[in-house]
Amino acid sequence: MIAFGTDDSSLPVKGIDMDLTFASAFSDRTPRSRELFERAKLTIPGGAGSTARLPRNGWNPYPLFMEQGLGSRITDVDGNEYVDYLLGLGPDILGHRHPVVTEAVTRAITEHGTSFGLPYELEIEASEKVVATVPGVEQVRFANSGSEAVGQAVRIARATTGRRIIVRFEGLYHGWQDSVYWSNHVDLDQAGPADRPRPVAMGLGVPAELGETLVVLTWNDAESFVRLMEERGEEVAAVITEPAVLNTGCILPEPGYLELLRSETRKYGAMLIFDEVITGFRIARGGAHEYYGVIPDLTTYAKGIGGGFPVAAIGGTKEAMRLIADGTYSHSGTYNANVVQCAAVSATMDLLAEPGLYERQRALGDRLARGLESIANDNGIDAYVTGLGTVFQLWFADGPIKNWRDAVAHTREGVFTRWYEEMIVRGVLFHPLQFENLFVSLVHDDRDIDDTLEAASGAMRVLAREFAKA
Repeated sequence: MIAFGTDDSSLPVKGIDMDLTFASAFSDRTPRSRELFERAKLTIPGGAGSTARLPRNGWNPYPLFMEQGLGSRITDVDGNEYVDYLLGLGPDILGHRHPVVTEAVTRAITEHGTSFGLPYELEIEASEKVVATVPGVEQVRFANSGSEAVGQAVRIARATTGRRIIVRFEGLYHGWQDSVYWSNHVDLDQAGPADRPRPVAMGLGVPAELGETLVVLTWNDAESFVRLMEERGEEVAAVITEPAVLNTGCILPEPGYLELLRSETRKYGAMLIFDEVITGFRIARGGAHEYYGVIPDLTTYAKGIGGGFPVAAIGGTKEAMRLIADGTYSHSGTYNANVVQCAAVSATMDLLAEPGLYERQRALGDRLARGLESIANDNGIDAYVTGLGTVFQLWFADGPIKNWRDAVAHTREGVFTRWYEEMIVRGVLFHPLQFENLFVSLVHDDRDIDDTLEAASGAMRVLAREFAKA
């Protein structure tokens, strides 16, 4: 463990002896979180409701337990407040407990109920607003999680085309269902050559034979994609991709790459699926459809569509949704389009229509991102930012990153971890892993950015001292 340290210019840190290691300092700052984690392990496998919240996913020496969030800030059970760039791993695009969405959900429950097992008018209202918001989406069905929505989209594509091959890309995560839980943060020793990668299941229990239904490619490699479509395009049911890779830090598409995916899928009669679970309603009001001007056949949503409430959706053209519409394909779920979901979606879509909202918040996020990059560089730390304003990553890397293999080759994950450690004790929260990202909500303000850059100034000076010796 590298010695924990700070300097006189850092923000005040409650109750910390700066001579302690990070683990000790963190433990002194968060005793109640430590107690709750030990208690939780008795009845919750691993001690948290998702593997993504456990030490194996970077939350060392144990995850923070939260008490409440309001707006852009979140407070843990020990009373420590943080400027929040984790935002629930993305859903809280309107910050925590937005009063308009909270009131809309509360009112809907009070006036209507929670779920009926039958349609109702608020469901139509929510769907109409989504369709009006996103270019190219003509119909939408609500669901309950991003993984569920992606699994349905893949099956719809196979049902529509009568084909079985799904093309996906290394480094992208499309949820935990067997059909797509492959080759995200893959061990390159298992993955084979970059121009023809092998599908690698990412968890126990995924049937190996499903690998025969997938083709895995390297993201941003136009040549390999064109070659694959020339060789097997008539077998491909769908190509699924994030419009920008937000499950490996933040990797943007090369100019023309998304357009190529669209033209080649159309050429060979395959469907194009955008996984906008993260980018949807975040990078622009109309998501990647609006931001990049590329319209897929099907799109999956979750996270931001409900302003922090649990909801997902599948959207698409009427042609892409026709098998659902005529009942040939059964898309069902007891909690689909429940009252909480639809009230949250309806209110969120209204709030996102504020003129100038995205332009203002993207500029704010850019100020933060460029400020962090500048502070790192001024301290002699190799780092640069890639992002889309309201979501970005600070890469501690010695070269450009265009795909998962570049990320493995060029990043210094240990430096990022130390930066996270120095920032968390200064009251700034984001994901501790380099291959995640920082989210800027639509309610962060200049004070949040100023506080974060002040914290970063002290943190980067510590990193400069430590890694100058490495």
